[in-house]
Amino acid sequence: MQAELLLFFGLLFIVAFLYASVGHGGASGYLALMAIFSISPLIMKPTALLLNLFVSSISFIQFYRGRHFKWKIFWPFALASVPLSFLGGTMATDSNLYKKILGVLLLIPVIRFFFFKNTEPKDFKAANFALSLIIGGIIGLLSGMIGIGGGIILSPILLLLKWTDQKQTAAISAAFIFVNSVSGLGGQLVKGITFNQDMIAYVLVAFVGGCCGAYFGALKFPQSILKNVLACVLALAAYKLLFTYA
Repeated sequence: MQAELLLFFGLLFIVAFLYASVGHGGASGYLALMAIFSISPLIMKPTALLLNLFVSSISFIQFYRGRHFKWKIFWPFALASVPLSFLGGTMATDSNLYKKILGVLLLIPVIRFFFFKNTEPKDFKAANFALSLIIGGIIGLLSGMIGIGGGIILSPILLLLKWTDQKQTAAISAAFIFVNSVSGLGGQLVKGITFNQDMIAYVLVAFVGGCCGAYFGALKFPQSILKNVLACVLALAAYKLLFTYA
């Protein structure tokens, strides 16, 4: 049991490190780990959002200092996502349905890590306000329901739409994740929150991993190996959630 807990903490550090290095809070990775280690969804959702708060804030500070944050692009997404994230946090989701939705969402970073290798837009396009509101609202609702910050969904959308480059995407995603995590946790407080007895240790490990990841990410630390490892972990969790649960 002790060895299993140490393995969990080691993987948690790697997840926080990698996600912070690209401007994410890491909720999808935390949820993947907790799914693999058979932790209850009632604990998974608030735990992932709480860890998100610490890691995404660290990441945002690093990328903001590098002057990569674009407020004009960020705020329409947040305007729609924050209230809907709160609403999603109040919604009770069937355990099996929750696991299936999470399994599908985990495939998004897997596809990105394996098939989109730090691609940069060549010709930038102006952000569309109405489309930003629609995208932000949908992501916000899913974020509150599932217990993610939404960065794994927003990041590839920003890059595909050619509204931001990698660093700008990281900065915007970090801020987006933070506000959605706060809102989603607020919604869950209405329903009642359950945390693991090792929550303090979870936070400390994720915080240290996030600090290291945000620092090295800002220095353009090579991440290809870690990304492939994390993609495999997420793929394994997605498979378990989609095909091995009744």
